[in-house]
Amino acid sequence: MVAKEAEKIKKEKTVKQKSATVKVTKSKQQKEEVAHKLRIRVSAYEYKILDTSVRQIIDTALRYDAKIIGPIPLPTTIKKYTVNRATFIYKNSREQFEIRVHKRLIDILNPDQKVIEALTNMNLPLGVSIDVKVI
Repeated sequence: MVAKEAEKIKKEKTVKQKSATVKVTKSKQQKEEVAHKLRIRVSAYEYKILDTSVRQIIDTALRYDAKIIGPIPLPTTIKKYTVNRATFIYKNSREQFEIRVHKRLIDILNPDQKVIEALTNMNLPLGVSIDVKVI
């Protein structure tokens, strides 16, 4: 009687171990599917030009059925410059200038070769800079 109960307990442990290994392999496969990510960071001085170029990037990616996350607006960096108005006297008289850099972030999950080629062949307006990273 005790031997039968011990065998049942051993069988239950092996079944639990097998199910745990199956779960682990599924999670590894999911991680492998998301492993390739194309991170595009777009920045420009004018937000209207930036938004049109981001729309163009998203349209080309959707044309090839790519999964897209974004556009995510990143914080605008403001660079301020203070300049004296006069050259010799009147130091209290100054002017301030600023440059605002608007940024957006787009992630493309599991991009195909066609998507990458289409993105590299795109014509974007002047003043828009793009940083592409493969994660």
